Amino acid sequence: MCGRYASSRAPEDLAGLFEAEQDPTRPAPGPSWNVAPTDQVWAVLERADHDTGEVLRRLRPVRWGLVPSWAKDPSVGSRMINARVETVHEKPAYRKAFTKRRCLLPADGFYEWTAVPAADGAKAYKQPWFIRPEDGTVMAMAGLYEFWRDPAVPDEDDPAAWLTTATVLTTEATDAAGRIHPRMPLALHPDDFAAWLDPAHQDTGDLRALLHAPADGRLATTAVSTRVNNVRNNGPHLLDPA
Repeated sequence: MCGRYASSRAPEDLAGLFEAEQDPTRPAPGPSWNVAPTDQVWAVLERADHDTGEVLRRLRPVRWGLVPSWAKDPSVGSRMINARVETVHEKPAYRKAFTKRRCLLPADGFYEWTAVPAADGAKAYKQPWFIRPEDGTVMAMAGLYEFWRDPAVPDEDDPAAWLTTATVLTTEATDAAGRIHPRMPLALHPDDFAAWLDPAHQDTGDLRALLHAPADGRLATTAVSTRVNNVRNNGPHLLDPA
């Protein structure tokens, strides 16, 4: 799974990298080296403009943890931070979004943990590892997004009436990541961004064919401080080698 990641690039840089317009009407998430479920994160998506109908690519904030439109309340999102690529097109919570509402979630890299047993009087603990593309490029994690209507807000035109959430697609881990955890986020190659984001592209077979391993398997792993285990800790020092 992917339960924590880093995303520190400025929105201006992300907008340029993904050739997207930044949405100026929504609060911008700051840089984070310890992104956790239910945090606000950046997403790149394409949707038709409400006024003109033109499909535009935008960089906008979403909450990490997908809340299906039919959910009774948004608390379910904290348990829906990942969707397995093998079954995402079949699961009721994800299949409609997989067909129509796909996005990219930019990341510097992600964290996974290995269990270290007790030894020589020291307690057992979980060792965090930061996993990133070897070349330092942004990781464009494949994601899905969804809209949830808050019934407590009577006016549906009020921005507060809608919660936009997202989930990260995961796949079997290989290469360096596979030695740490059996699952990892699935990232897209830049050549596939347009096809993945296009809301008119709805053939599930074609869409699944776009999905590749992060950085084509070229990943670097670094053991980092256990400070990242606490979601209250943040800052670039979390990436320092242990």
